[in-house]
Amino acid sequence: MTEQIDRLYDLLPMIHRRRDAEQGWPLRALLGVIAEQVNLIEADIDRLYDNWFIETCEEWLVPYVGDLVGYRPVPEAGHPGDAATPEDRARNRVLTPRAEVANTVNFRRRKGALYLLELLAAGVAGWPARAVEFYPLLAMTQALNHPWPARGALVDLRHGSPLDLLGGPFDSLAHTIDVRRPNSTRSPGRYNIPGIGLFVWRLKTYSVTKTRAYCLENVHDRCFSFSALGNNAPLYTRHVAETDPTTIAGEMNLPAPIRRRALELRPAPRVREAGANPAYYGEDESGLPRSLVIYAPGWSGLGDEPVPAARIKPADLSDWRYIPPVDCIAVDPVLGRLAFHPRRLPPKRNKRKGVWVSYHYGFSEDIGGGEYERPLSQPPGGVVYRVGQDGGHPWDSLEAALAHWESATPPPPAAVIEIQDSAVYVKPIAIRFAAEGQRLQIRAANGRRPVLRLLDWQPDQPDAVYVEGRAGSRLTLDGLLIAGRGIQVEGPMARLTIRHSTLVPGWWLTADCDPRRPNEPSVELTNTDACLIVEHSIIGSIIVNLDEVSGDPLAICIEDSILDATADSREAISAPGCRLAHAALTMRRTTVIGETLIHAIELAENSIFTGEIRVARRQIGCLRFSYAPPGSRTPRRFRCQPDLAEAAARARHEPANAPPVIIEAEQARIRPQFDSVRYGTPDYGRLAQTCAEEIVRGADDDSEMGVFHNLYQPQRAANLRARLEEFSPSGMDAGIIFAS
Repeated sequence: MTEQIDRLYDLLPMIHRRRDAEQGWPLRALLGVIAEQVNLIEADIDRLYDNWFIETCEEWLVPYVGDLVGYRPVPEAGHPGDAATPEDRARNRVLTPRAEVANTVNFRRRKGALYLLELLAAGVAGWPARAVEFYPLLAMTQALNHPWPARGALVDLRHGSPLDLLGGPFDSLAHTIDVRRPNSTRSPGRYNIPGIGLFVWRLKTYSVTKTRAYCLENVHDRCFSFSALGNNAPLYTRHVAETDPTTIAGEMNLPAPIRRRALELRPAPRVREAGANPAYYGEDESGLPRSLVIYAPGWSGLGDEPVPAARIKPADLSDWRYIPPVDCIAVDPVLGRLAFHPRRLPPKRNKRKGVWVSYHYGFSEDIGGGEYERPLSQPPGGVVYRVGQDGGHPWDSLEAALAHWESATPPPPAAVIEIQDSAVYVKPIAIRFAAEGQRLQIRAANGRRPVLRLLDWQPDQPDAVYVEGRAGSRLTLDGLLIAGRGIQVEGPMARLTIRHSTLVPGWWLTADCDPRRPNEPSVELTNTDACLIVEHSIIGSIIVNLDEVSGDPLAICIEDSILDATADSREAISAPGCRLAHAALTMRRTTVIGETLIHAIELAENSIFTGEIRVARRQIGCLRFSYAPPGSRTPRRFRCQPDLAEAAARARHEPANAPPVIIEAEQARIRPQFDSVRYGTPDYGRLAQTCAEEIVRGADDDSEMGVFHNLYQPQRAANLRARLEEFSPSGMDAGIIFAS
């Protein structure tokens, strides 16, 4: 900064600078004032120059640059705001995508091309897509003089691969005609002469790098699951975007689940023995895992290198009956399972050996523990303890780093324990603050997802993550996946922050993703004054056990998260004995599965409550742009559902009152519907396509209520539908089909 201020002064000859120094630097001070204004003018000129280009212009200028090339926003998606808040800026980026504005002229030059629709999906909505023309898939009699081998073929029951793709975006079989249009708003169809289907994938793929596979001992010690929780989890493709703009995307270019037959590679048509397809399995040239890879050090003569693809046998392990050859491993990508031969098991009782896997799974958004980029907060002057199980870090276990932190003399005022890998850590965890005002952060390194697996170690007391606070102390959990138990907090404490973490609802999962302990809480606050903050996380129920007479209500703030009690009839927030929790809740963009029993709700906006709400203090707080089940006791509401739907139904029957059956029908129609409410499934917490429009676009900015509000999926879909009508080939009907 000093060099920028003295830039003009440094241009003077040395004789003038020497005389200026003898007189106390008056000339330097004058030129410094002038240089400061010169810097501001130059910065403004640079900013004006950058604003001439769509790639570098400011966010508020994107619509104006688009207007110069004839770009028109879609009214159905909404109108851009003033970009005063980060939420407004994120919404504006969806309403006027920078990539679409940059490619507007290019798109118009390619109007009528089929592959252009895939480019539109990526540039307008940010969704990978595959465009399918349905006319070649119609069943018809071909002329002998003009055969068309690429048309849809009749079903050959001996050929399993086309049957595996039936009804999907890669279908190659012939179909009878469907007179419905793909872009119909009431009953969309597919197979028609002018029909074009744009299959889009809304789910993202996330990696899990070098973690231990879970041994399913209740089945057999040869049976393993890729998921660290032992549940069935479909494996996804680590897709690479299509680089050739003239071709249609294939399976390797899309974030789709891996099929058993796609993973299988047969060297010849009649050869029975098959290995894994190297496009999906193994490591690439840079050493990074592809879609999946298995490591079994010490098994069948292998070292630290991956199991060769020739020794991977894709199979159906739904009933665990298939037994692979002695020196091979069976893999089921649909269920996320793998199995060894009973006479050739992996080595046991060795810390460096066992079964390690790298794979990809699907989910909607960057919430919960995961290997994605997230902002890290570094406390000033904090001591950093790095933990890892690969032998290259000072501590190989979390409890060792915690013990060193607790025994430090004097106690460090701020500390960070950073886990450097995605391994599974199995030990009791107790955190005891030694001094007042201490701050501790336990976090995963960026791009890592460690698993803290809590077991029943002590029969005479709970084995949760125990936190004993001191006055003014603060604890932050960032980027972790905690399973097996929850968190118990006792003693005076300033704040407990759970950020980008997962506390498995129900503690653990069955193979079908059902919770093993559905009634157990994820967070217990007992005799403490800690403020609980949950951000971008997935957690189970919260129990608040306080003295309601002598203490003030706790502050609970939840944003962009899922609070899952595993059922609508169970308590998501409560006190022991199903009483009202002595806490004041602030909630934004959150999905709550379960009942909310609480002292007060200061603010709840853009959220969904699937269970009944019971609030003691209705005089304070507000519920706005949210869904609250009928019969809930809440503070005053503003534009909430189903209140608006009930009022509209009564207005339609004026001056007579609407019969109760009409009101009940409206309440049933408005009730939120989800693709899945079981943690562990790829579409967990996502609103179903059959969900009412009042919920899908019921937020204050016309986006959806709930945890995935910031995805702005209604706006993306509206933009894409409008562009499909504009850029589809003449006479064709193009519609969006959600493949995920």
